[in-house]
Amino acid sequence: MEFAARVESLIHSPIGAAHALVPQRTNERPLLDLSQAAPSFPPADVVAERIASAALEPDTGRYAPQPGLPQLREAFAHDLEQSYGTPFGAGNVLITAGCNQAFCIAASALAGPGDHAILVSPHYFNHDMWLRVEGVEVSHLMPSHALVPDAEAAEALVRSNTRLIVLVTPGNPSGVTLPPAVIEAFGELCRRRGIVLVVDETYRMFRDHEHAPHGLFADPDWGDHVVSLHSFSKDFAIPGYRVGALVGGPAMVTEALKVLDCVAISAPRIGQEAALAGLRHATGWRDEQVSRIRDLERHFRDALAGGPGGIEIVSTGAYFGWVRHSVDAPTDEVVHRLVLDHDVLVIPGTAFTTGDEAMLRMSFANLTESEIAELPHRLAELDRSDARPA
Repeated sequence: MEFAARVESLIHSPIGAAHALVPQRTNERPLLDLSQAAPSFPPADVVAERIASAALEPDTGRYAPQPGLPQLREAFAHDLEQSYGTPFGAGNVLITAGCNQAFCIAASALAGPGDHAILVSPHYFNHDMWLRVEGVEVSHLMPSHALVPDAEAAEALVRSNTRLIVLVTPGNPSGVTLPPAVIEAFGELCRRRGIVLVVDETYRMFRDHEHAPHGLFADPDWGDHVVSLHSFSKDFAIPGYRVGALVGGPAMVTEALKVLDCVAISAPRIGQEAALAGLRHATGWRDEQVSRIRDLERHFRDALAGGPGGIEIVSTGAYFGWVRHSVDAPTDEVVHRLVLDHDVLVIPGTAFTTGDEAMLRMSFANLTESEIAELPHRLAELDRSDARPA
């Protein structure tokens, strides 16, 4: 059987590959799982209760309206207004089966074979994979200081066939929250060059600051050159219910709907009901989870401050620690050793970069404080005899 070359050239899911190592473990101590960038804790009671009641309603198993439940689109538009200080309409919101799907339908609507896109390194691997599936050529912009990209450097990569530039903030895998001025500089670049800026804001609520994430939506013509992507999975701990959102101008929503009709028709209604219950009744709970995970980030930074096992923190934020190892071996081999010998499950940084930069992604958000306290002891077990020379 022959397959499309551009699909065969893709990496396999790094999360799946890492989890495939787990059954090979022979140690009896509990695994410290820092692999998954999704909530492992249950949703708020009010959301769980709505899921249970919705399951008994006759409409729940039917298709939802293709753009999403009207009441959910309206509620999310209001939530966006509170975050950005700018009016939104329900017509700017397209509900999708998760944020990954929001990116895919946006990218497919914007670009195709022979077109060009720019991702910032380290990039979210599914963005790179989907663009390549679509036959889009990808350039990777190396960030400057503190993993913050520069719009002037990005412009040097722009071509006549460039269709989109993608920012992820807070970053996955870096956790870095981009300053509003940087995001706005990219927005101005895209406006001026006739490109679309796609901003993946999956972890919007887990930012480092309380001010608006950016001022892109203050431009009355933002819909011509900005698309914003969101996830209810992280906000309300419902990743399995597959519900996210694309925020764009009317033309973007119209074209994205055509693609959505070919892949999922509409997001699952029960997930939309869960997200709506969260927006109506669990925003306080959401704030508590954000605060709790920020506390975990502080514990994580403190735990790794001494460089256990030669591990060095490069950046943290949202759910993530982006760390450098010092083992003189390929990163994939280091991940094998961490899982099989030290009972620590992480994702290799090679999933997010074009080469092996000796990086690992650690998602601390799903650990307890006691597990984070245990982490440096496990990392210290790494064999330092083959550490990279300073």
